[in-house]
Amino acid sequence: MAKIDLKFLDTEDSYRTLQVDTYKDLEIRIEIDYQDGFETIYLDKSTAIKFAKTLRTEINKIQS
Repeated sequence: MAKIDLKFLDTEDSYRTLQVDTYKDLEIRIEIDYQDGFETIYLDKSTAIKFAKTLRTEINKIQS
């Protein structure tokens, strides 16, 4: 599996970032860093696929 490090910056808060990577090649780890700490979410493969589909649906709802 490719070693990829994705990091997204919040549009409103420069102290908040979202980092996505794999965890032990079994799960997707989403880490949200705040100025005061962080939260981590772990998704198994089927949940990550559902999340990606839902995210794409919501993106398509955005009016440009």
